[in-house]
Amino acid sequence: MRSPLDVAYSHYRPALRAAIVFSIFANILQFVGPLYMLQIYDRVLVGRNVTTLVALTAIAAFWIAVYALIDWIRARALVRAGVRFDEALSAPLFRSTLKHAFKHRGNDSPQMLRDMDSIREFWTGTGLLTLCDAPFSPIFVAVCFLLHFELGMVALAGVAVLFMCALANELLTRKAQKTAQRMGETATGYALSTFRNAEAVHALGMQTAIFDRWSGMHQKKLGWQIRGADRASIVMAFTKFFRQLLQVAILGVGAWLVIRREISPGIMIAASIMMGRGLAPVEQAVGQWKSFIGARTAWKRLDALFRELPDARSGEEIAELKGAVEAQTLTLTAPGRPQPIVDAIDLKIAGGECLAIIGPNAAGKSTLARALVGVWPAEKGHVTIDGIDLTRIDRHWLGQRIGYLPQDVELFAGTITENIGRFTEPNPTAVVEAAEMAGAHSMIQMLPNGYDTQIGESGSVLSGGQRQRVGLARALYGKPKLVILDEPNANLDSAGEEALAQALKRMKENGSTVVLVTHKPALLPLADKLLVMEAGRVKKFGPTESVVNELRSERIAELAKQGIVRPNAPIPTEEPAVNPIASAEQSGIDQEEAARLAEAAGRDPREAANAVTNPDDNAPQKREVG
Repeated sequence: MRSPLDVAYSHYRPALRAAIVFSIFANILQFVGPLYMLQIYDRVLVGRNVTTLVALTAIAAFWIAVYALIDWIRARALVRAGVRFDEALSAPLFRSTLKHAFKHRGNDSPQMLRDMDSIREFWTGTGLLTLCDAPFSPIFVAVCFLLHFELGMVALAGVAVLFMCALANELLTRKAQKTAQRMGETATGYALSTFRNAEAVHALGMQTAIFDRWSGMHQKKLGWQIRGADRASIVMAFTKFFRQLLQVAILGVGAWLVIRREISPGIMIAASIMMGRGLAPVEQAVGQWKSFIGARTAWKRLDALFRELPDARSGEEIAELKGAVEAQTLTLTAPGRPQPIVDAIDLKIAGGECLAIIGPNAAGKSTLARALVGVWPAEKGHVTIDGIDLTRIDRHWLGQRIGYLPQDVELFAGTITENIGRFTEPNPTAVVEAAEMAGAHSMIQMLPNGYDTQIGESGSVLSGGQRQRVGLARALYGKPKLVILDEPNANLDSAGEEALAQALKRMKENGSTVVLVTHKPALLPLADKLLVMEAGRVKKFGPTESVVNELRSERIAELAKQGIVRPNAPIPTEEPAVNPIASAEQSGIDQEEAARLAEAAGRDPREAANAVTNPDDNAPQKREVG
């Protein structure tokens, strides 16, 4: 399968061939100037014929105009081809860059988009034209040899020395340029991360510390840039000196040959111009070397990107999505982390079931949710949806038929309607239905422009709870058959949690498969199955009621060892085991002992009793990292 980079280059190749053909004629017309000067010195000045002067000038002016026209057409063709190259590459590059962003979690992704611009600008600018003209330098040098051997030797020596200057420029500046670019990308990534967290930086007085760290990175980049620039400036200075020296040398040698009557004055001037034409591409190559190296590096980086993350726009489409999800020996890792985040997990969710995932912070819950939705690649094992491997399903097709609410709700600049409708051509009825299902309809209507309210970059106009409701509505848009919610009630008040509970009931009624990551037990009664994770592994998995009973039994046994509850205290049976409210007496708690321990710890006695019947309530309500 051809790389998108090769496909995009195929749109540019015809223009490159045309540019090479035009370059042949353009360089042939470069002989107009030397021939004109030769005729002026050897014919017009000797014969003093004005008619010959006018005719020669008219002919030279005509061919110079043709040269200008050819050069304009050549440049215009390359620019148009560059645009076609950009159009062919931009879509697959954007998709592969998105994959790179969530796979590597780095800040170098914008650089890959700039790489496409670097290649296009080099191909449409003077850099490529210089490369097209460079093969003709030997022709001009050969003509100098035809005029006189010694003139040819001067021109040949000039081309050889200037070529060595270009090579020295590459060898002396390569390491400095690469290091400076890498340092610059690191500093830029750190700055972007700082800007995303500007609120915390200002609130906590971290400006100076953050600046010092960024400044250190920036200064290292500048240091390497200065080192490379100093070396390049030495080469450029010598190139300019030698170029001027060559001009003096060719005229000096020519004058000496004229004195010896071996050539005419016209040949001397023509040889000087001819040598200048032959040296121009080599001299320009020295000046354009930096852009050439930049374009070459950009090409290699994009080629490596497409080799690692090919643009897999095509794939299978399921006739009717039912939402059955299965993970087999699923192992997930992160760059720079030796131990896996999720280690060899097996689970199976039937279509229409609701799975709740709980566990302490950093247990791998959010990472597992990302893997089930396909945004975190598996290191080992695989995930299937309706029996088909997730990597074989068309991502674009699947993304439009599932719902996903990430832990950090990500909204985009635009209207609420556009965000809920996923920036496609939205169905107003479906948008309102999704908002009502998420309990966000009334909240949206209270905004200044309702559904047409511009929410700003990252939803900055909305509060955390409002962003969560809009994000939930986006996940529910189109009644998807598979919905994955990562801590959907993290920023919700009691009314929002009630609306979320109703939304979960509606999803179950519609036959949707729901995967719910949560720290709060209020939503557990709605789950059919419960997965308890710890250190990236499955601690318990099964029907919700039986798993909760097991957890409560373990908790009571643990507290019994501490003397807080009576040994062999019965598990409450009058109410469902998943109900988070149970009395201390039902759980076998010695209330006087619980009150005493609570007072010693500075807590409400009722809180101590509830800690036993509902141990998950004691877990810190923090958002999972990783």
